[in-house]
Amino acid sequence: MSTIILLAIFGIIVGIITILLGGGGGAIYLGILTGVIGINAASAASTSLVISLPPLIIGAITYYRQGKIDVKIGNQMLFAAIPSVIVGSILSRFIPDSFYKWIIGLIMIALGAKMFTKSKPKSEIQIDNNNNDRLKASLYGCLAGLLVGVAGMSGGAAITTGLFILGLETFNATATSTYVLAFMSTIGMLLHLAGGSIDWAAGLPLTIGAIIGAIIATMLSGSLAKSSASKYIKPFIGLLALLLGIKSLL
Repeated sequence: MSTIILLAIFGIIVGIITILLGGGGGAIYLGILTGVIGINAASAASTSLVISLPPLIIGAITYYRQGKIDVKIGNQMLFAAIPSVIVGSILSRFIPDSFYKWIIGLIMIALGAKMFTKSKPKSEIQIDNNNNDRLKASLYGCLAGLLVGVAGMSGGAAITTGLFILGLETFNATATSTYVLAFMSTIGMLLHLAGGSIDWAAGLPLTIGAIIGAIIATMLSGSLAKSSASKYIKPFIGLLALLLGIKSLL
């Protein structure tokens, strides 16, 4: 019983943090499932995607109703990400872990470092009229799709970092990321279900906690957007991307 309660608490905390930051929490759930619970990698990958999906759907619906999602740029990422999820899932069994980790690690470090440079916020119209920005959005979508397809992660770090680099405002970026990840995680979950079983004993309490956390996060986002706390989100996500990249190289 104590383990179930602890997992639910973990889920609430991760649900709040990831929805506020525009992530799915896949990497964190993978760490909990493999490092704390001791689940094998294939089962952990499938379970992490199942856990990530309900809070992402809740976050995406709530953010859409609040008008915070940039649907056009989100769809641009999705069009590139979904094929990458499928290809990544197929190739995951053939790609050497060391090669994949180095490539992803270096890219994440580069994206994280880019987050610490100043970028002028852009409107949806400006991005729509900029071919270079649309290409960048597709590349970030491809990278995130590979994270989902190959490793069972949510891809949130790549998507959110990319949206910030493109110039979206703080909570427009995190909300749009949640929208993109909800679709990506659905595809990734369905593909990973074929290759790994779900550990419901660990996954269910984490999922329930994550749903509660997502509801709390969407309630907090409105007040946080008006406070000075929003200015710290971009550098925090940049630091997170750097740490994920470094961890991948080790």
